[in-house]
Amino acid sequence: MPLPPPPVRPDPNHVPTERELREDLAAAYRLIALYGMTDLVFTHLSVRVPGDGHRFLVNPYGLLFEEITASSLVLVDAEGEPRQATSWPVNPAGFVIHSAVHMGREDAQCVMHTHTLAGMAVAAQQGGLLPLNQMSMEFEGRVALHDYEGIAADDNLSERERLVRDLGDRPCMILRHHGLLTVGRTVAEAFYWMWYLEQACRIQLMAQSSGAKLAIPPQEVVLRARAQFGTGPTKGWLPWQALKRKLDREQPDYRS
Repeated sequence: MPLPPPPVRPDPNHVPTERELREDLAAAYRLIALYGMTDLVFTHLSVRVPGDGHRFLVNPYGLLFEEITASSLVLVDAEGEPRQATSWPVNPAGFVIHSAVHMGREDAQCVMHTHTLAGMAVAAQQGGLLPLNQMSMEFEGRVALHDYEGIAADDNLSERERLVRDLGDRPCMILRHHGLLTVGRTVAEAFYWMWYLEQACRIQLMAQSSGAKLAIPPQEVVLRARAQFGTGPTKGWLPWQALKRKLDREQPDYRS
């Protein structure tokens, strides 16, 4: 198989079209499914569509993530109500967390929320995410915590405010007794944070399950390691290109 051409570094000022966003978000749904981070038909990934008003793309309620395509994504408003013709329902209550974050953070173009076993297990731990590995150290000071208040519902407007307050300007959040949440200026960035946050949770559970005493590096080492990871508007773009090439080979219908 010939090597693909090297990816062209994206223009950080590029405003993606709705079609580009549909394809990227559909790719993210397929990848979340491919790597075992789904909760049947529940949880959501969403992205803000440029233009006037508050409009977002989200999955139709009832489809498995592996079934999502670019054209099946539904355009909704800030309340999760469809703003396009659709034969599939949308779950407005399930969009509550996403709506709060999108509306409260201008840079939260994409919001991802998962209920993985590893994420929920760490969300049940008092100590939260520990800097046990190089992957984990990138998250030092970048993971917010939000206390559990019951199932997020559209009648609890005050929790929306607390969600946004607790998240602050960080890219990641652990929802206690619930799961994980990440945000990004692009789908690629939000997926990067979710992928590595999930890996950090899995590493933590495996290390804890060994029964051995855990080794926590000195804080100055943790902070140095964190600083060595790059940041910026193109965060995650390189692995994202490779992941989309994988989907183009194996699941090209995600673009349809």
